[in-house]
Amino acid sequence: MELIAASRIIKAQQRAREAAPYARELTRAVSAVATFSNVEHPLTTEGENPTRAAVLLITSDRGLAGAYSSSVIKAGEQLTSLLREEGKEVLPFLTGRKAAAFYQFRRRSVHRQWEGFSDAPSYADAREITDALIEAFRTPTEEGGVDEIHVVYTRFVSMLTQSPEVIRLLPLEVVEGEAAPAAEDLLPLYEFEPNAETVLDELLPLYVASRIQYCLLQSAASELAARQKAMKSATDNAQSLIERLSREANQARQAEITQEISEIVGGASALADAGATSE
Repeated sequence: MELIAASRIIKAQQRAREAAPYARELTRAVSAVATFSNVEHPLTTEGENPTRAAVLLITSDRGLAGAYSSSVIKAGEQLTSLLREEGKEVLPFLTGRKAAAFYQFRRRSVHRQWEGFSDAPSYADAREITDALIEAFRTPTEEGGVDEIHVVYTRFVSMLTQSPEVIRLLPLEVVEGEAAPAAEDLLPLYEFEPNAETVLDELLPLYVASRIQYCLLQSAASELAARQKAMKSATDNAQSLIERLSREANQARQAEITQEISEIVGGASALADAGATSE
């Protein structure tokens, strides 16, 4: 398992790095359009009294990865408790068999769940999750929809460090555009055809899908790194156990041989003493 994870981690890291520029530039474009178009869009407008929130929890399909899944689940539980303290109902959206097993064991209801791609997610998987989340977000709360969407995933920092992260995906936090941007962060001018609202209709689902795909790729790299580290630790522990038990077995065998030799020597001495006495 350590060698398998080591062979896959390089490709997972490369996919996560390749997805970062696209996600960053798409976020930049969405921020510019949403900020300077002055259009109130459902995906960028926050409700006055949000009552329901969706939480997407990204875990692994398999174990043997140390505390990877348990750390994400713990962060998800903390977020759920915080949202409930704010008076919001939480709808769980789960990816990975570990999160599904956690909820099933505690007999909790799950709104949607996906399995089978935790270590190698594709854009199609991210788009399927995106469609379900946006549909829930656009549905009125009285009909079972949600007012907010949060994502709990694991950010890949290094081979030794993977950090659980919590982000609010929707609604977007739009900053008013009256202030001039910094010189190093100048935004281009946009002309909207046919209009800004139509552009946002097409652009925002792509933005959400890219963010979810980025979270899935980060989680996949983190899962493989955690598995490699856990399996290396297990291999080292097993090797140490083998060496200790081998020493104990050798010591026991040597003690047994020494005892047998002592008994043979003692018996021979007894026989010799008995023969000398008879003479």
